[in-house]
Amino acid sequence: MTRPAKAPLLTLEPLIEAVRSGVHSAGWDLSGLQKTTSHEFEGRWKGDSSRSAYLFFHRARGPEWASVDVFLDETSTGLVGNLALVVELGPLGALGDVASLLAKLGRLAEDTLPRGYRTPVSLRFRMEDCPGEASEAGSEVRFKLRIPKAALQAGAAATAALSSATVRAFEALLDGRELRRLVGEL
Repeated sequence: MTRPAKAPLLTLEPLIEAVRSGVHSAGWDLSGLQKTTSHEFEGRWKGDSSRSAYLFFHRARGPEWASVDVFLDETSTGLVGNLALVVELGPLGALGDVASLLAKLGRLAEDTLPRGYRTPVSLRFRMEDCPGEASEAGSEVRFKLRIPKAALQAGAAATAALSSATVRAFEALLDGRELRRLVGEL
């Protein structure tokens, strides 16, 4: 049975399909899909359960240093999710001051991602082995857009459209000189 495009998204599978459709329509291919079910929580989550999905996308002709990762979660309180552009940056020593870097990445997100949504930015550093040279630590930025409850209530078509618009904004970030400079391509 086909569900109406404007029916609220209430479970994980229709949400997966809506997001997948939107990202695919923007020209990105599914690289992988992982579903998990969690239960037997303790503490403040005792009695809860969740079903989660992780979707990974790539562009066939896109840079190897970028991907779109999606996290979707169905809990007893409803659905949540986010889309993230994941970019491998240059080594820590080539990026300058971390506070300035994070501020710069925040401005890039603010200037490029759709307005009116929560758009967190996270920055990670890692050394492959200890002891290691901190200046050679790898770095990764994640530009995220959290899917609002309003999109989920509006249904599959609205969620797919938001996913597509978000990925197109991610592409604008990828095409920008500033991000390419941080990756080490310029």
